[in-house]
Amino acid sequence: MTATKGEFFNPAKLSPRDKAEATDHTARAIIEAEASARDKKTEKLRALRLQQAAEAGPEAAPAKKRRSPAKSPARRP
Repeated sequence: MTATKGEFFNPAKLSPRDKAEATDHTARAIIEAEASARDKKTEKLRALRLQQAAEAGPEAAPAKKRRSPAKSPARRP
């Protein structure tokens, strides 16, 4: 059982088109997996946020302070 060059290396060269297709397929699979993980994380965080809001109950918003009207600068004669 001697290791030969033919067992480790593919003797047939791939065309540039085949290489591009393989790279494209791999890249699209990675992007799809990342998008799926991102969507799953978003849904999880949304559910936690809604649960937290439901537990907190309706809180009264603090009254906004009214600002006094801006004073106009003194006019020079």
